[in-house]
Amino acid sequence: MTDLRRLLPAEMDELVTGAGFPRYRSDQLLHALWKEGKTSLSDIRVLPAALREHLAAQGYTIGATTETLRSASDDGETAKVLLKMADGTLIESVMMQYPEEGHHPRSTGCVSTQAGCAMGCVFCATGQMGFKRNLRAEEIVAQIMHFANLLRERGQHVTNVVFMGMGEPLANYAETIRAVRLLVDPRAFGLAQRSITISTVGVIRGIQRLAEEGLQVGLAISLHSPDDDLRRRLVPTAGPGSVGRIMEAAADYFHRTGRRVTFEYALLEGVNDSVETARELAALVAKTGAHVNLIPVNPTAGGFRRPARARTLAFERVLRENGVNCTVRVEKGSEIAAACGQLRTEAARAGALQATAQAAHRSTAAR
Repeated sequence: MTDLRRLLPAEMDELVTGAGFPRYRSDQLLHALWKEGKTSLSDIRVLPAALREHLAAQGYTIGATTETLRSASDDGETAKVLLKMADGTLIESVMMQYPEEGHHPRSTGCVSTQAGCAMGCVFCATGQMGFKRNLRAEEIVAQIMHFANLLRERGQHVTNVVFMGMGEPLANYAETIRAVRLLVDPRAFGLAQRSITISTVGVIRGIQRLAEEGLQVGLAISLHSPDDDLRRRLVPTAGPGSVGRIMEAAADYFHRTGRRVTFEYALLEGVNDSVETARELAALVAKTGAHVNLIPVNPTAGGFRRPARARTLAFERVLRENGVNCTVRVEKGSEIAAACGQLRTEAARAGALQATAQAAHRSTAAR
């Protein structure tokens, strides 16, 4: 079976015209898939029955995810969902909304590119669950379509997409880029390229390849330390000299695309949040034009603690005083465990507890 949402518009044109139907039928099919969010071929009545039957006979379908769990923040602006893929794989996606007076809210979908993650970052819930498999492009965009269909009911739409969910996007490079091209093609989802950000832990070859794609997507690199030894303790897959190589790759990306790079920096109490470390970080990035996004670590991830507010602000102040453009990330959804991997971990733990209880019940009943 092949998911029709895997096909780029040019590939859809070839499929439809190759079957002997006029090209405009491809436009109708694409519109039904991406603008109307149809989930079944039989629902696309604008297409002739002969075309629908042909596609079905050739093994084409419209893949769908099943929402198995949803958690919403107290303010209703953040929703995290646990989605089941066709093979039963569970992945997480988050929708974050930012109200804008007089306008529809900015609605950002945070998508996963892998089930689990092999990068092993010690403070990340996903990094601690291990790696299961890469997601296909159609499974990545299905997460956005899930939110798009929900928002359509409110008269709203997805405005931004960040590849910051479970997994390392650049370790699943080909499928991630296909997903991006599906999201930005005007005949598919139709999102502006500058409304998309890809986050990476620092896969150098992936950053270099992305710079050559001719895309205008944003790039966010998880730095977490200006010191190589500390960074390797926090990100076990980081190679020797990773900080310097990341800075070179970031400079090249800016040179080739003109897009300012963001360095993500998770603040961990007593680990990388000192004033001295802030000065080292400032010296590293001050003249690059990059933006630093400070992220007080989620307190439930990896046993690390979030710095006190005063300590976070002191770190930010050192950066600003040294000419670094920086912000402290606005916290969204901490009460619903909105950091990547947490909902799946909680669901797995609940499932394990339920299975244990059921086994105990069966054992008792058998006595």
